[in-house]
Amino acid sequence: MKLIKLKAVMECTGLARSTVYKFIAEDRFPKPVKLGTRMVAWVEGEIQEWIREKIDSRSSH
Repeated sequence: MKLIKLKAVMECTGLARSTVYKFIAEDRFPKPVKLGTRMVAWVEGEIQEWIREKIDSRSSH
């Protein structure tokens, strides 16, 4: 299991910082893990699964 920082999340998904946090607020994106008072990271596998779901949903439209 690997934790990745926001920059890596943005690179993987193509989303902007504001969009990542907007989607989190709307329960449409994996929530980060709090590592410290001002530090968070995401579980890489959860981000990869979110991307897979987006890819899979293409065929159902």
